[in-house]
Amino acid sequence: MSGNSDYIHLTERQLKFKKFLRHKVAVFSSVVLFFLYLMVIFADFFAPYGMLTNHKYHLYAPPQISKIRFVDNENNFSWRPFIYRQVAKRDPKTLRFIYIDDINKKDFIYFFIEGEKYKMFGLFESNIHLFGVKEGTLFLFGTDIIGRDLLSRIIFGGRVSLSIGLVGVLILVVLGTIIGTVSGYFGGWYDNIIQRIIEIVRTIPQVALWMALASIIPKEWPSSYVYLGIVIIFGLISWAGLARELRGKVLAIRRADFIYAAEITGASAARIIRTHIIPNVFSHIIVIATLSIPIMIIGEAALSFLGLGIKPPMTSWGLLLTKLKEVQTLKHYPWLITPAGFIVVSVLCFNFIGDALRDLNDPHSK
Repeated sequence: MSGNSDYIHLTERQLKFKKFLRHKVAVFSSVVLFFLYLMVIFADFFAPYGMLTNHKYHLYAPPQISKIRFVDNENNFSWRPFIYRQVAKRDPKTLRFIYIDDINKKDFIYFFIEGEKYKMFGLFESNIHLFGVKEGTLFLFGTDIIGRDLLSRIIFGGRVSLSIGLVGVLILVVLGTIIGTVSGYFGGWYDNIIQRIIEIVRTIPQVALWMALASIIPKEWPSSYVYLGIVIIFGLISWAGLARELRGKVLAIRRADFIYAAEITGASAARIIRTHIIPNVFSHIIVIATLSIPIMIIGEAALSFLGLGIKPPMTSWGLLLTKLKEVQTLKHYPWLITPAGFIVVSVLCFNFIGDALRDLNDPHSK
C-alpha cells in the first residue's frame, strides 16, 4: 500500500516521468544523445584539431585509439597515457604511406591543453581543447586523404547531421499540427482537399522525392544555403504523416463535452484548437516528432553520400562517407567508415526514446 500511496499526489507529468525512468534503454539513449549534442555544440573545444586542419605528412594515417598505453616496451608504468609517435614511410611496391611507431619518442596525452585558436560561437576566443599532445600528432580515429583528423571532422559534422533533424522536425511539427487539426476539426471540404493532398504526397517515394528536390538546389549556392534548403525540403515533405495522425486524434475528441462547452460560450475555432485540442494531442505530436528525427538524419546522410546534400567546406556524417563509394578505399582504409557508427548510434537512440514515449501515451501499457 505504501508503494501505491507514493503515486497518489503525483501529477500526470510526474507519473509519466517515473514511467519513463523504468525504460532503461530509453534513459541510456537520452544520456548518449545529451553527450552527443553537448559535443557538437562545443565542437571547437572537444575536437583536438580544426575541421579543415590538414597534416601533409599523415595522409590516411591509421587510428591510434588502440595504441594508447600506460606501460612502455620496457615495462615502465606511467600515470599519464601516451602513444608512440607515428612515422610515415612509403611502401616501395604500392607507393602508399605506411606508418610505424617510433618507440624512442613518446607523446603524452594531456587534458585541457592549449592548441589551435578558435572562436566559440564566433564570440569568445580560446585555444583550450579537451585533450591533445604537446608535440607530435594524435589521431584517435585516423585521418583522411589529405591528412585531416577524422575525429575532429566527425565532431564538426555532427553539428549538421544532428541539427538538421531538429530544425526539420520543427517545420514538420508546425505544418503537420496546423493542417492536421484544421482537417479534423472543420471537416467537410477542408478535410477532403487536405486528405487528397496528403494521399498524393504519401504515394511518392520519400527518398526519390528528396533526391529530386535536392537536385534542383543551385550548385553555386554556398554551404549554408544548401543546408537551409535541405532542412526546408525535409520539413515540407514529412508533414503529411503527422497531419494524418492528428486528424484521427482530433476527430476522436472534437465532439467531447469540453469542446461543446467551449463552442457554447462563444470561443472561436482558433481558440478552441489552441487551448483545448492541441494540448490534448501534444503528447502524440512529441512521439511522432521524436520518431521523425532519425528519418531526417538518415535522409541527410543519404543525400550527402550521393553528392546531393551538404557541400564542402561544410561537412556532415554523410559527406564524410562519400569516399567509401569505391570498394578499394574501404578495403585499404576501413576506419573511414567510422562516421556510419555515429549515424547508427544516434538513429537507434532516437528510436528507443520514441518507443518509450509512445508507450507512455498508450493507455493499455503498464
